[in-house]
Amino acid sequence: MFKDCQGIPYPVFAKGVVLGCEAVAGAVPAGSVHLLKILLESGAQEPAAGQFYMLHAERSDVLLGRPISVFDSRAFSAKDSLDFCGSEKCVGAVEISFLILRKGKGTSELCSLRGGDSVTLIGPCGNRFPVPAWVCGAEIAEKSSENQRKVCLVGGGIGVAPVAGFARTLPPKSYDFFASFKSGSYGLENLRADKLVITTDDGSAGVHGMLPAALTEEVLKSGVYEAVYACGPGPMLAYIQKICRVAGVKCWLSMEARMACGMGVCLGCVIDTTDGKKRCCKEGPVFDGETLVFDSVTEVAGIKIQPQRNPLGDDERPDLSVSIGGVRLQNPVIGSSGTFGFGSEYTTVFDVNRLGGIASKGLTLEPRQGNSGIRLHETPGGLMNSIGLQNPGIPHFIKNELPVMMSMRPVAIANLSGSSLDSYVEGARLLEQTEVPIIELNISCPNVSAGGAAFGMTCSSAEAVVRAVRKITKKPLLVKLTPQSRELEQVAIACVEAGADGISLCNSFQGIAVDIERGVPVFDNLKAGFGGPAVRPIAVRLVYEVVQAISSLPEEKRVPVIAIGGVAQWQDAVEFIMAGASAVQVGTSTFANPYAMIEIIDGLEAFMRRKGYHNIEEMRGLIHRQS
Repeated sequence: MFKDCQGIPYPVFAKGVVLGCEAVAGAVPAGSVHLLKILLESGAQEPAAGQFYMLHAERSDVLLGRPISVFDSRAFSAKDSLDFCGSEKCVGAVEISFLILRKGKGTSELCSLRGGDSVTLIGPCGNRFPVPAWVCGAEIAEKSSENQRKVCLVGGGIGVAPVAGFARTLPPKSYDFFASFKSGSYGLENLRADKLVITTDDGSAGVHGMLPAALTEEVLKSGVYEAVYACGPGPMLAYIQKICRVAGVKCWLSMEARMACGMGVCLGCVIDTTDGKKRCCKEGPVFDGETLVFDSVTEVAGIKIQPQRNPLGDDERPDLSVSIGGVRLQNPVIGSSGTFGFGSEYTTVFDVNRLGGIASKGLTLEPRQGNSGIRLHETPGGLMNSIGLQNPGIPHFIKNELPVMMSMRPVAIANLSGSSLDSYVEGARLLEQTEVPIIELNISCPNVSAGGAAFGMTCSSAEAVVRAVRKITKKPLLVKLTPQSRELEQVAIACVEAGADGISLCNSFQGIAVDIERGVPVFDNLKAGFGGPAVRPIAVRLVYEVVQAISSLPEEKRVPVIAIGGVAQWQDAVEFIMAGASAVQVGTSTFANPYAMIEIIDGLEAFMRRKGYHNIEEMRGLIHRQS
């Protein structure tokens, strides 16, 4: 095992086996924090107090490991090995314990692990808490607290874990421990503190209040502490830095940052210090508190952070309804064209009537058989398709599928495509004679040789087809655009000027897949449409930019934008809405999770309740509102 000049081991890549993963008692809400125990093979290096690992479930849907601080560790002795393995084959193995806060997808995966599961680890990473000079020897006997030197340990929320791990290396009663939580308490069972003080925001345990209710500069001075060691939320650490300066007490603060590698390579985890930007994973995570620069963040990219709103009352329900071209949808979630058939196909799977709208399969004047060859190809984070607008034709749709769509509660949207201007016009003429509430003009299909995306690539061609269809129909007209256009914003404006009542964005991106065994393209048409979660950040940008462009028009000309592209969960819908979208269409994700749209509706409502939004418009376009 290689070590640096301070004796701290360099991180290595290893595989571990999960010994157990259980919810931690005392954490609020229940199940929000888990204790994960992992066994590393014989010869692994035991981590130092304050270090962390990049943890990644071997079977995972996330790209990166998550940096998790060590809570506890032990190297197996001969006796431990006999007790655990029944032999001495585990001598030298290391058991590491982590406290994990279930926060996002990656930590949720880690909290869902079970005994026997495999994980990969990079670590131990980072530096360690500096051990006081008066702590020495492997075996520390119980000593009287009289005349004993003392330090102060502080943990906030999940930040309790590394500080409690550090406490294990200190003599009993040689430290006071302050633990601060929003509610409840956990991770304190193995402490041997001289004094343990717990604070909770809601008063459910210990002192009612945040950390300042128990730890002040006066307390630091009266405690005669040699140093303070802390880990927790940024505002708490900034407060500790401040009171330590006033009290003249040294502080060591363990910081947190998003990171990709944990090795000091990606430079994504830098922390601002008086000596420039330092890597949290390499020069940290433990920093001399005096060198850290804490700036209060009030805005990002020139946009003010939204002030805290009061949650809606128990008797209040947010209004999820939206208006598209004068048509009211009960919520902003729409089944996207090409991925939801005509809606009736999913009625035995979930309550389709809960959706805001359903966009029909792409329709052409004449029936189409679609493309030959392979039509679907899965990629990491997405799905490629080359269906080629196979559909029964508009006359058949009007007679057979439309009546079923109209019998359901979601607003029916007829997706109209064509191979020529005349075919678009004639298709619109037929739809105009029906009761379908909205027409979505598809000038963006990437999988047909004639028409489709060809009409949506330039301002002139897009304007021509929209203007021609507008003359035929009085129905609200959405125009579905391609992300392939090099003048997308201008195309959107041209469509609005030509009579569009809304913009749907984006249809599938174009890509190429190669069959490496046969040395040929996967698809007969070479290029194919690509959608799914992988495209979402690009789609959010395009929606933002088109909304920005439309907002420059006089108010009476502005139209809503319906976002499409990688919506898989309610957070994605919120992201698009805050980027300016009035509604979202869900496509590929329905194949992976048929309940996706229902979960998005429920999650959106819960989010609006929690954040105090009474309606969609209150949060729509938030990132466009400049200070």
